[in-house]
Parts: sequence; structure tokens; C-alpha cells
Amino acid sequence: LLYKNQWRYYPGGSLAARSIGFIGYADDGTELRGKYGLERYYDDVLFQKRQVMSVNFFAELFSNLGEIVYKKDDHRTGDIVTTLEPSVSRMFDSVLQETNDQYHSKLTGGIIMDPSTGEIIALNAVPGFDLNKRGDATIEQFQNPLVENVYEFGSTIKALTMAAGIDFGAVTANTTYYDAGTLKLDGFTISNYDGRGRGTVPMQEVLNQSLNTGVSFVVQKMGKENFRKYFKDYKLGSESGIDLPNEAQGLTANLNSPRDVEYATASFGQGIAMTPIATVRALATLGNGGKLVTPHLAREIRYDDGTTKEIRYPEGTQVLKESTSEEITRMLVTVVDKALRGGTVALPNYTIGAKTGTAQIPDPINGGYYDDKYLHSFFGYFPAYEPRFIIFMYTVEPKGVEYASETLTAPFMEVTKFLINYYSIPPDR
Repeated sequence: LLYKNQWRYYPGGSLAARSIGFIGYADDGTELRGKYGLERYYDDVLFQKRQVMSVNFFAELFSNLGEIVYKKDDHRTGDIVTTLEPSVSRMFDSVLQETNDQYHSKLTGGIIMDPSTGEIIALNAVPGFDLNKRGDATIEQFQNPLVENVYEFGSTIKALTMAAGIDFGAVTANTTYYDAGTLKLDGFTISNYDGRGRGTVPMQEVLNQSLNTGVSFVVQKMGKENFRKYFKDYKLGSESGIDLPNEAQGLTANLNSPRDVEYATASFGQGIAMTPIATVRALATLGNGGKLVTPHLAREIRYDDGTTKEIRYPEGTQVLKESTSEEITRMLVTVVDKALRGGTVALPNYTIGAKTGTAQIPDPINGGYYDDKYLHSFFGYFPAYEPRFIIFMYTVEPKGVEYASETLTAPFMEVTKFLINYYSIPPDR
């Protein structure tokens, strides 16, 4: 609620705080304007002159307040109808916080999105803050790392590499290569996570066992120019177009290198960095038939003059063939059914396609990577062949564990089961 004494009350408190944002005084100190999140992005719509009292769209969204009251003036303002689902956001925030607390991570974030439309159901990162009690919060907490920060995500990117190889015609799930455990390129050694060779291995096992040498083989089969084209088409280095402020661009300069080693490391998510929102956008192509949709949080604007405007977003660009989407989905379902935690987390009546990622964190001072600092990531979508949701989660510098399968599998499955029940999603097998 925005009262005449110029403060706004947010009924959701900390709920989706980094997405919603808040208002604050402009530089001249005379009026309140949006400072972060949706409040800032849609400031021109949500802005109320000081004599105006209104029930704002956040109150309606999070407290089910149905009546919207405005004093009429010549400034066309209104409410934003968002795609966020409060019950899902509250549950998701809780899971993120529990994960962050359990592993004493620096930060844990996540996104739940409809992969076919780009509608975002939940998006937040913890530690968070209460929108009504911001005195102890930091500038860093006000910012949205899912949109404003870039990370090297590691092995979740292998799914994009494999899809590119399939789409180009370089490999299929059954294509084999000889895995010696290491690979020499430009004087550097590419190693599997355990340094162990596995002999003759099909591409399915490359994803099952997350083999760096395997996706490097895919790049060699494609050629680095073709690999570069696919990763450019995924728009990992570009803004996603999400309706939140300060979106960062990814760091993908290594894809312009003349050296083979940069392409090999990029194939398993090292040496290139991207925002979580750009990453989930690219990963959604694997399950939605190959289209690059626009992630968004606003569905329509309800103006105070009684008119409504549906917000239209660009139609998805086709970056993969539908047949590629089907094949990579089959491979990712096999990862869950057979390999992820030994197949013990698979649901008997629902197909899930998923992949974990464990990445070393770059050392900005000395170069290279820390030996003992990791970023864990996890993505999955379901029901796999006609997905309703894609979930992306990551946690920065978890303590006491090394692999993402240990930290994020259980939280992902908890969220998945909640969504299945909440939306009454019918079984698909």
C-alpha cells in the first residue's frame, strides 16, 4: 500500500523480494520512484504522484486484495499483472533458504519458468531481505544476481553442447568415442572430473557420467566454427530481454579464440560465463521443441482508466530442430532414470530430464581456478516430453560437499513434487 505519507507496504515481506524490488526517493528527494526489480522496470506505469493513494499490484497479488483505488489525474498509471505464483514463490524461497543454510553457501538462487512461453513462476535468491524492513539489508541483497551476475556453470552446459552436436549431425546418443580420461589441446590437458578413462563410450554415457573428454569430442566432430554458431544462437552472451533492470551480458569472448582448448572448455561450461536467466532460457530450448523464448514476469497492464493492455513478447526463435529437442530430452530422461543418484530419485509415473553441474570458481587475483571453491547448478524440466516447468537452481561455495548431485538433487525433487501436486499435473508414464 502507498500512503499519503509516502511509504509503501509490501504484504509479501521477503517473498520474491529481489524480483519485486521497492521504491525510494529520487535523487532530488521530492518523490518516490522505483529503485529495484519490477518497481523500477515498470516505474512509469506504477508511479503515483504524491497526492494519490492506491492499492498497488503487489498488494493485490500477495494479499488477494481485489479492489484498486485511484484518484484520477492526467498521469496514466495502473497495475501490473505478474506471472509470479505466490504459493509457489513462497515454497521455492523456503527451499532455497534451507539449501543455503544446510551447506553454508554464500548465495543460493533459482528460477521456475514455463519453457514454452517464458512465463516466470518464481525467481529469487537468498540470503534475502524483508521489503518492509530494509535497514539491515545490503546493496548486494537489493540486486538480483539471477539477472545481474554472470557465472561459469560447468557441466549443466554439457546438455547444450550435446544438443548442438545432435542438431548439426555430428553425433547421436549412440555415437561412441574412445575415452582415455585426458585430452591434450594447445599444450593444456583436459581431464574428466576423476581423471579416469573409460574406454569406448557412447554419448549417452557422456551425459550420464558427465565426461569432459566426451563433450570435447563433440566439439571436435562439429568443428569450432559450427560450435561457436550454436552457442551464439543460444544467446548466452546476450541479454535475455527479461523485464527486470540492469540485466548483464554474458562473457563469451573465448568463443572467438583461434585455439581449440577454449572451445573444449566452453563445451563443459568453463571459460564462458553467463547470467542464470540467460542460461535457463537456453536450457529451455532442449525441452520446448528448440525455441528461444523471452523470460518475463509481467503478463498485462491494467490501467486506472479501465483499459487493459496485454504485454506481448517476441515469438521464440527456432535454434534447434524439434527432433533434436526430442533426442536430447530422451538422453536427459535417461540421466535421471539411470544415473542421477543411481536412479533412486526418478519418479515412476513422471518423466524428468535433468543435468547437474559442478564448476570450479575462477580466481580473479591469481588467475586460474580455486582448488576448494565450487559453484553447483542443476536444471530439470517435466513432464519431459511436454514440459510444464523448467527449474534452474544454483548455490555458490557450498561447504562440506563437492558435487551438485549431493547438494541440489533433493531440493530440485522437492520443488518438482510440489509443482506436480499444486498444479495437478497428470502422469505421463
